[in-house]
Amino acid sequence: MARVTHTAVAVPGSLDFDGAAITFVAATPASDEQVVHTGKEMIIAQNTTGGALTVTVTSVADPFGRTKDVAADSIGANAFKIYGPFATTGWQQTDGNLYFEASGAGITFVVLKLSLP
Repeated sequence: MARVTHTAVAVPGSLDFDGAAITFVAATPASDEQVVHTGKEMIIAQNTTGGALTVTVTSVADPFGRTKDVAADSIGANAFKIYGPFATTGWQQTDGNLYFEASGAGITFVVLKLSLP
C-alpha cells in the first residue's frame, strides 16, 4: 500500500508575529508515513492511548555506508516526543521523502518545517 504523505507546517520565523496552527494526523500503520524531505523537518508524535506505542524513522546509508534508524522508540501513554531535524544525508530516501511509522493508530503526527537558513 502507498505511504500516506504528510504536509509539513512552516514554523514562523522570528519576524512573524502570528503563530502557525497545527493539526495532528492519526498514523496509518498499514501504510506508514512520509513527508517531502528538505533537511528542515521535525516530527512531533503524540500517543493518545492508555498504553505505550512506538515510532520508527527510517534512515538510509550515508556516504560511508552507515545507517541508524530511530527504531521502535517507545512513547508512553498520553505522552509526546519530538524527532529531528533530520539532515538529508542519512535520512532522505531515494524518492526525496523522509519515512516514518507508528506501531498503532493511537499515535498522531504533526511535521514541522523549520525556517533555518
